[in-house]
Amino acid sequence: MIPESADVVVVGAGPVGLAVAAGLRLHGHSVAVVDRQAAGANTSRACVIHPRTLEMLDQIGATKRLVDEGLELEEFAVRDADRRLIPVGFAELPTKYPFIVMIPQSDTERILLERLEELGGSVLRPYAATAVTQTVDGAEVTLDSGDVIKAKYVVAADGMNSTVRELAGLRMPGNTLQLSCSLIDVRVDGGLPLDEVALYFSNEGLLVVAPLPDGSFRLVAEVHDAPEHPDAAYAQQLLIDRGPRKTSPKVTEVVWGSRFRIHERVADEYRAGRILLAGDAAHTHSPAGGQGMNLGLRDAVTLADALSVALTRGDEADLDAYATNSRAEAVRVIGLAHRLTRLANLPRPLRQVRNTIVGLAGRQQKVQVKFAKQLAGFPER
Repeated sequence: MIPESADVVVVGAGPVGLAVAAGLRLHGHSVAVVDRQAAGANTSRACVIHPRTLEMLDQIGATKRLVDEGLELEEFAVRDADRRLIPVGFAELPTKYPFIVMIPQSDTERILLERLEELGGSVLRPYAATAVTQTVDGAEVTLDSGDVIKAKYVVAADGMNSTVRELAGLRMPGNTLQLSCSLIDVRVDGGLPLDEVALYFSNEGLLVVAPLPDGSFRLVAEVHDAPEHPDAAYAQQLLIDRGPRKTSPKVTEVVWGSRFRIHERVADEYRAGRILLAGDAAHTHSPAGGQGMNLGLRDAVTLADALSVALTRGDEADLDAYATNSRAEAVRVIGLAHRLTRLANLPRPLRQVRNTIVGLAGRQQKVQVKFAKQLAGFPER
């Protein structure tokens, strides 16, 4: 049943929206989560959770289950075929979680939904927000069903093409790169490591290979024209052209595949009065480095805490701090992903020179540690 009012309306029930809602329920606030989809995600999409994100999700009681169900990895490497250019280890980082967790986004969403339901929350489906009107002391969200929910605040967690962001008049300028991304989950007959995420800088372009908990592997390739439905032959050719040479992994099955365009965008502002942006509604970028969902989840926990302070004390200073600081972190992360993408797509004659220089730099421990902290989410720690 759709409530007439709630402290906060969250539009979008992906990982970010669910995490915001769980955080608000943990603080004791009423929250209405609405989503236009009839059911949650059942594909893997984003599949890595970094150390700083694990720390923050611990605050809402979700991390243990994510770790238990996921695959813990302590190693990441930038490679050129069989040669390690930059070995990156997480084991010695100053954190309670010195590893990354590989877990399909569908499982992440399920775990976050379970946590929200434990805290007394739920998701209203399928309902789309069609109008948002701000009042002196709150906002009203109109759904496509004709129902109206009154709230103190509204969170736009409805993705890159956010309706709520547009309704709030917030801009998200940026670029669409002349590249598309191929995401493919495959099963292979040996030849790929189970204990490492590898980012290959090859002459043909970038390829990420990452193991998943069920024994399959995620392939992410930046290409000029990704197929809508990649098959085993396509995935095999990516590994031949861009992956390891000595082990010759053989693709036996494509579990799932997708494609998308690469956008680099960040909202000019994260707040318009009672409306706040989070996740892809606020920022989007290249998948290089696996930062997108992580950045959004950190948005979510920070925003839930800030909203709780505003609702409890009437003090919106933390909301303003969220809008400023989270945007600054997004700019940093987008910069990291942009540099990796640009480096991976240098003109072909420069790519071997690039790999030589990257390999020399990657021998230095300070470079390895700096890169590890950037990926982990705490570059200044």
